[in-house]
Amino acid sequence: MKFIGTDLERNIERDMFEYMPREYADYRESMAMVQAEAGEFEKLNDKVRDVLDQFFIDTATWGLANWERIFGIVADESKPLEQRRSVIKSKLRGYGTVTAAFIKNVAESFENGAVDVVEDAANYTVKITFIDTRGVPGNLDDIKKALRDIIPAHLAISFEFTYLRWSEFDAKNYTWSTLEAKALTWDQFERLK
Repeated sequence: MKFIGTDLERNIERDMFEYMPREYADYRESMAMVQAEAGEFEKLNDKVRDVLDQFFIDTATWGLANWERIFGIVADESKPLEQRRSVIKSKLRGYGTVTAAFIKNVAESFENGAVDVVEDAANYTVKITFIDTRGVPGNLDDIKKALRDIIPAHLAISFEFTYLRWSEFDAKNYTWSTLEAKALTWDQFERLK
């Protein structure tokens, strides 16, 4: 039985035998008892590790509901864990003076959320351009809500999305038969790099 932590690998059964007098290793009963107890310690270690994981947004699973409650987010368990984590991170980052860098920091807390932010003061608009995701990100509604929560109400928010351009397509020297052989979905095709 092994305990594997962040940087610790430990053989619990072996360690238990090292704490016992050497002559106990000769008895089947001793070995059976240590093996059974080592198994229980391993289960306990797994449960402790699982609880500790809930204290960190990036590793939380069942504990995300607590994080959402803390930040006043309505929990939607139908969403993938990564999207739920992104919403929590945006709330965590969403405090401070609203600047282009601040807006970028909040938007980039989302999965596939790398953006360029341009302030158009003359038109009272903030333009958000997604630069690492082709097409519309799957969690756009969450991003919109997070940004609307931090951007002053008198400013409009416009979103721009990037798509595969013919010049990029031509630069790869793809032919239609090459693409047909790949059997890509439209989403996969849009994200083709």
